[in-house]
This record gives sequence, structure tokens and C-alpha cells, in this order.
Amino acid sequence: MSATSTAEPAFVAKTKAGRFTDFVDSRVGGSGILREFGRKVFPDHWSFMFGEVALYSFVILLLSGTFLTFFFDPSMAETHYDGSYTPLKGVEMSVAYSSSLNISFDIRGGLFMRQVHHWAALLFVASVAVHMLRVFFTGAFRRPREMNWVVGSVLLILAMAAGFTGYSLPDDLLSGNGLRIIDGVIKSIPVIGTYISFFLFGGEFPGTAIISRLYTLHILLVPAMILLMIVLHLFMVVIHKHTQYPGPGRNDNNVVGYPLGPVYAAKAGGFFFIVFGVLALMAAFFTINPIWNYGPYDPSPVSAGTQPDWYIGFVDGALRLMPGNPFGWHVEQVWFGHVFTFNVLLPALVPAGILFTVMFTYPWIERWVTKDDREHHVLDRPRNAPTRTAIGVAGFVWYCVMWAAAGSDLIATHFHVSLNDVTYWLRALFFIGPIIGFIVTKRVALALQRKDREIALHGRETGRIVRLPHGEFIEVHAPLDEYKRYKLVGFESPQVIPAQPNEHGVVTRKEKRRAFLSRWFFEDRVAPATPAELEAAHGHGHEAVEAAEGSKSLTH
Repeated sequence: MSATSTAEPAFVAKTKAGRFTDFVDSRVGGSGILREFGRKVFPDHWSFMFGEVALYSFVILLLSGTFLTFFFDPSMAETHYDGSYTPLKGVEMSVAYSSSLNISFDIRGGLFMRQVHHWAALLFVASVAVHMLRVFFTGAFRRPREMNWVVGSVLLILAMAAGFTGYSLPDDLLSGNGLRIIDGVIKSIPVIGTYISFFLFGGEFPGTAIISRLYTLHILLVPAMILLMIVLHLFMVVIHKHTQYPGPGRNDNNVVGYPLGPVYAAKAGGFFFIVFGVLALMAAFFTINPIWNYGPYDPSPVSAGTQPDWYIGFVDGALRLMPGNPFGWHVEQVWFGHVFTFNVLLPALVPAGILFTVMFTYPWIERWVTKDDREHHVLDRPRNAPTRTAIGVAGFVWYCVMWAAAGSDLIATHFHVSLNDVTYWLRALFFIGPIIGFIVTKRVALALQRKDREIALHGRETGRIVRLPHGEFIEVHAPLDEYKRYKLVGFESPQVIPAQPNEHGVVTRKEKRRAFLSRWFFEDRVAPATPAELEAAHGHGHEAVEAAEGSKSLTH
């Protein structure tokens, strides 16, 4: 008995490109990776584009920044400007500022690339911040994505660091004043602050080394860390699968959407060019950071009406809001032979510390309060988590008050009001604003939930009044289709979990605190309509009228 071989002949590509591709694939196995990754399903929703905008703006930052590195010289050596900008000819300045002017006026396309880079930096920080807000308000940080939330928080801090280090590189008067503020904040740190400032600036401020050191951070260390965080973020998105908004057929065990290839990849590629086009138009038509108007940095003058870029403005605003002698308490104290400058230390570090500490720990705080350790892949509508939404709005208002305070002088001059009055109002809003934002947001969210419940039970109001045969007048309601009704009733509404005794039958203080927070979170709730309530509401006789009204047609 003989056996014949049934092995298929080896595939041989007919073109050079095909043979090269087959050679590479046979050694690295790329086709399997692409096949598996291309089948990943991504849900489609407009709010998911914020993360894409952040990614695309970072790519544009890398490309435009690479162009700028060819021409920028981060030296603080003194020189005399001899470029094309006549008003500054012969002015003594640093080589860094001189090369920034040369990029703007003497390098073909240099000013355009500078402005693309700056606008992309602002968009990058803004899109990361908005993306984080979307994740927070929809509850996308819950298990198993707590670590991805931490990665996003680190990415936001790195984005701000990248923006600030790049903002300071031209060594103009505006960026120099910003560095002066940072130097003051560093020196306010007890005991070690003066040493850190001395080593960072290479001597007494402004020193001779800060620009080159910021340049190394800006083009090497910070981008590398951002790239690492992006890779980690995308890796965890693939591992955990993408979150999705609630809807019929969607649950924690599936993902409803489009595969990555070719549908999502084509849409993402087109969206990248839209982002690039918008940034190019902004760079071409809107001037940003005109360093030639400020002149080179000189420690003696301080330009009026200056504000940092928006993402770092909350630190400047907090410094402006801090009173010099609150309640008769001297903010500068000498303890153990060291000066503690609390009027700089407290506003510069405490608000930022509170903001980022709450941001990093919130997923575990909410999980502890709710005792919910399940995996969540379906998002919440913000109105269906009123306390969480109210907390987010309160933090946002708090940030915005400090951000607005960074422009308190411009508010006073533009609206012709007293600078002191503006400062007093902003100080009051610093404490009252978050409370008002929390209360109003929670009440609005609960009201929207009640409205959703009413619409789910009775349908959408049409404004038409009809009379029933027995004389009753009713308003005709248009019934909802099943998909819209599911959106209004298909969500979880957690209830208060009272304090539970431990294995020894003892209710600990920690458990009492958790129970108190649970009441604060979920005592005010609107339960979604149950199937029995829906059946009872839709069977009270109005449906026949609604159906009859809907089938009527005008006749002449």
C-alpha cells in the first residue's frame, strides 16, 4: 500500500512587491497579527473622537517639532540679533531667542510650522482633558479600566509638562516671566527649595543652563514618556475591549460596532487629515505667541496683561487669589531657622495636589462606596449617575475659577471694573462655585431622569388634545420605538448600601464612613421604569387613541 502526499504547493507571489511582502511575513508573522487586530470591533460614537484628536495632534506635534529642531539652538549665550526683523536689529539677546526669530522670519515655512506646533500643543492638552472628562462622566474608569484611568491621568500631566517646557524655550520676555514664577514656587518649598532652584537653573535665576535643560526634557524625555503612556493606553484598550454606550443588544459580554479594518481604519485615516487641515488653517490665519512683540527676556521688566497658556493658568490664578495676610495671619513664618512662604507654597501646590490626588484615586473611592467589583463595559449616561456627574462639574468649576483668575487683570480692564472687586468675587467663587455647581448639576440630572421615566411610561408629548367618548380630555402621546425606550429604561440605579458588620459582627468606623458616603451618593435616586410599570402604563387605553390619531389623514 502506498501513500501519496496531499501537501499543497508553497505559495509563490507573482510580483516583486508580493514576493517581498511574503518574505517579510514568513519571518515576522505580520499577517496573523494584522488579521487578529483587524477583526477588533470598535463601537461608533462621536464622543470617542476626543481620544483620536489627542492621538492625531500628538503625531502632528512630533512631525512639526522634528522640523523645528533642525533650526532651533537652545543656547543661552549672548549674541546680537542680525536677522530680518528690523525693530530688534542689534538688540542683545540669547542665541535661543535669536534662533526663534530666525525660524519665524528667515526660514521658509518656519513661522507656519511654529504656529502649527503651538496650536497642536494646545489641542493635544485640550483633547486629553476632554477625553478624560468623557471617561469620568460615563463611568468608563470602572473595573477593569482603573489602571488605564491612571495612565490617562499621567498622560494629562505629561501633556501639561510638554506644553510648559516648550512654551519656555524661545527665551522671550513672556516665557521668562513664567519661568520666574516657577522659580518662586520652587524656592517656596521648605529647606530644599533653594537648592533645587540652584541646580535646575545652573545658578541664581535665570542662570545659564535652563533653556538647554528644558530643551532636553521637551524633545526627548517628556515625548518618550508620552509615547509610552499612549502605547500602554492603546494596549489596554485592545486587551479590555472598547466601552460602548447602552442600547439594544449591547451588554458587558459583547461589543457592537465596526471592525478596525477596513471600515474603522478608513474613517480614522480621514479624520486624521481633517484634524491636520483644521490645525493648518488655524496656523495660517491666527497668530499665536508672537515672540517678536515681547522682546528678549530681561529680569528687570514685567510685561502687563500676560497670561500663560490655558492649561497651566490655574496655577497662576491660584497664586493671584491667595491673600497676602488672610485673617491677620502672617503667611511668611520662620520655623527652625527656615522661612516658610505659605502665600506661594499653598496656592501653587495644594490645589493642584488636591485635584490630581482625587483624580488618581477616584475609581477606587467609588468602588469602595458601591462595593461593586464587577466588570463594566457598558457606559453610564451622565444623568443616570447624578452624584458622580455633580462631582465632576464641581471639580471643573473649581478649575475654571482658578483659570479665570489668571486673567483677572484683563477682566478688570476690558469690563472697566475694579481689579480688587474681581479678585474678591473670584475668591468667593473659589469656595462657593463648586458647591453651587454640584447642587445645580445633581438637581438637573435627577430632573432629566424623571423626565426620561415619564417619557418611557407615557410616550412623547405631541401637544394635541382629544376628547374620549365618555367626555375625558387627554393629550395624545406619541409612543416610543423599542430602541429609544430601551435607552431610557435600560440602566442600573444603585441603592444605598447600609453599614455591614464584619466577620466578628462589628461595624467598623471605616464601614460607617462608607455607609455615610453611600447615602450621600445614592439617597436621591430615580428608579428606572420596570417591565411591569411599562406594561401597566401602555395598557391604560390611551394607546388606541394614539394609534387612531396617528393613522388619521387629511381629506378634502
